[in-house]
Amino acid sequence: MVQSSVLGFPRMGALRDLKKANEAYWADKLSQADLLAEGKRLRLAHWKIQKDAGVDIIPSNDFSFYDHVLDHIQLFNAVPERYTSQKLSPLDEYFAMGRGHQKGGVDVPALEMVKWFDSNYHYVKPTLQDNQTFSLAEDPKPVREFLEAKEAGFQTRPVLLGPVSFLALGKADRGSSVDPITLLDKLVPVYVQLLKALKAAGAESVQIDEPVLVFDLRPEVKSAFKPAYEAFAAEGSAIPSLVVATYFGDIVHNFDVLPAFSQVQGLHVDLVRNPEQLEPVLKQLGPSQILSAGVVDGRNIWKNNFQKSLNLLQTAVKALGPERVIVATSSSLLHTPHTLASEKKLPADVYEWFSFACEKVKEVAILAKAVTAPETVRAELDANAAAMKARAESTRTNDPKVKERQAQVTDAMHHRKSAFETRYAQQRKHLNLPLFPTTTIGSFPQTSEIRVQRNKFTKGEITEQEYDDFIKKEIDLAIQIQDELGLDVYVHGEPERNDMVQYFGERLQGYVFTTHAWVQSYGSRCVRPPIIVGDISRPAPMTVKESKYAASVSKKPMKGMLTGPVTCLRWSFPRDDVHQSVQCQQLALALRDEVIDLEKNGIFVIQVDEPALREGLPLRKGPERDAYLKWAVNSFKLATAGVEDSTQIHSHFCYSEFQDFFHAIAALDADVLSIENSKSDAKLLKVFIDEAYPRHIGPGVYDIHSPRVPPESEFKQRIQEMLQYLRPEQLWINPDCGLKTRKWDEVKGALTHMVNAAKYFREQYSKA
Repeated sequence: MVQSSVLGFPRMGALRDLKKANEAYWADKLSQADLLAEGKRLRLAHWKIQKDAGVDIIPSNDFSFYDHVLDHIQLFNAVPERYTSQKLSPLDEYFAMGRGHQKGGVDVPALEMVKWFDSNYHYVKPTLQDNQTFSLAEDPKPVREFLEAKEAGFQTRPVLLGPVSFLALGKADRGSSVDPITLLDKLVPVYVQLLKALKAAGAESVQIDEPVLVFDLRPEVKSAFKPAYEAFAAEGSAIPSLVVATYFGDIVHNFDVLPAFSQVQGLHVDLVRNPEQLEPVLKQLGPSQILSAGVVDGRNIWKNNFQKSLNLLQTAVKALGPERVIVATSSSLLHTPHTLASEKKLPADVYEWFSFACEKVKEVAILAKAVTAPETVRAELDANAAAMKARAESTRTNDPKVKERQAQVTDAMHHRKSAFETRYAQQRKHLNLPLFPTTTIGSFPQTSEIRVQRNKFTKGEITEQEYDDFIKKEIDLAIQIQDELGLDVYVHGEPERNDMVQYFGERLQGYVFTTHAWVQSYGSRCVRPPIIVGDISRPAPMTVKESKYAASVSKKPMKGMLTGPVTCLRWSFPRDDVHQSVQCQQLALALRDEVIDLEKNGIFVIQVDEPALREGLPLRKGPERDAYLKWAVNSFKLATAGVEDSTQIHSHFCYSEFQDFFHAIAALDADVLSIENSKSDAKLLKVFIDEAYPRHIGPGVYDIHSPRVPPESEFKQRIQEMLQYLRPEQLWINPDCGLKTRKWDEVKGALTHMVNAAKYFREQYSKA
């Protein structure tokens, strides 16, 4: 019989319950005991959802209060000494690593946080020492949660991040030079100890995730699988059987690693992202190994095409037999919203196109039955076929005017009028900026009052004029604070914006929106991605009114703030029936109109954020990556190239891991580039010297994901480090990212220190 499996379930709950509980705990409004109780309630509810849906193999240890990689850091006692020395409770130590801790005489920053592969989820990077040791936590979380499920009547399969992936995704701490993969011999015995404990608790099988297998692996990492999994195999029946899970790509290029898994029970592969790997993988399996076939998309919200999935599953069953095939989600459902049942305002026809986590677990169970006994789920199969047909024939998806405009795009539309040197000469004269200019990335705190007023306006409880007046007062406040701080280029603070992608999506044709479809981005931060259902166009200006007003009451240059086409695409749920390059060009044309309108209305600094450009990069080098970078760069340039030389184009990027596609960053031709950099080693900026980068750069000088306010000395230290790699006239001073999630006292404190540090260097260099 074909079984069904889910690789992981969303953690937040139907109403972002975990977010609310975490934030109440951080604000000292909820006790630790109550927070832990809420976590248990959510776990039990999520296991029940999957069991009631008919899923055969339900995961445990997929729940996390902050991040599953951070869970493993604490699980293996790989916590840096700067946290253990503070003598915090285990839970507070855990949160300190995730978000920093600055109270009760303790002041420690967070560990570095980066994107999880090519998703919008962020993980905390294991940060390892030259003298690193590992040991198993006294009360191991995977064992505790397995027993919790067992006591409640759920037989689960614990999920672990595998030892090779854990180390390969880590880094050496500042001041250390260790290559994390060389620590494998120290880590594997701790995994063995954990697996034995799970076996003793009653676990029959363990899902062990090795997602780095989809990367191009350096030899040291590739060769690490053999000793690790031989050590597991040597334990025989003393440990549970293992299913090695991969996702977000194919593993064909790493087939030479598979002999290391000859003794594991089975292998999971992502057949949504790379269905073509099915037949090669089938040929690689051992005579009794199972295939976990990831056919239900863990990354998007479209209803599964049952017929398409069944074609793949039947191929697998024909090759292996039903007992050796598991129908599974392609990855954890962490990246999908909780349930479609909460959506009461979606158009009826569109509603039938979607499937969220609670619906996807049902799809997995239905498909498992349909492979060998389709008559038992005939009604479900027929309904699915009808939904596929209705979407394919819908008039929502196609706009001839959009396609006509795309056909008229020329190469010249992708290029500024002059080279940077000519542009900058005009910008310097026009904007009158000092050395080391200071600015912020865009958003200021979204206070409870802002959210209340936006909610009232959405519900029709206040008029449009009343709401506009309120927004103007918030803009006035933001400008007053920037005056007091002494920043050089202002932003209006974005009080009118709910989200940097949703706000634009609501003003574009081709999108639909949800009310409760939240997805975890990091920690307690959740986003509600809009959904692209058809061709995209801009009916009217989207940001001009607020930016024009802000400029009219500002003493300094006002920066217009837009989200770039690649990020609008990547941080939406995109269509799966049209190539992403087509959708991105449509977004670029809409934004081009907006950029030109901003300039016409007196906005001469315009920031077009592309924090998702790195995220969208295909995980492996090759033709797919080259093609992506070509259309992504062209989309940005199409959006921004329509302005005069005297208008300064900025862009912002999350994370400084851009060495492997630096040529694309340079090709964007942005006048000023700001990057998230505060938790990265400043020497990563050396690439700007090596590549003789001519334009201006603002590496982030402090971490906005943490409530911690760095002292002025820390800002000076960061700027001094940056000046080892960047020319003084090239350097802008700014935070890592927008300040939407922070409180005003945190913002004022940090920006005061930042501006003072910039003034210090300005004075030093003016004397030189």
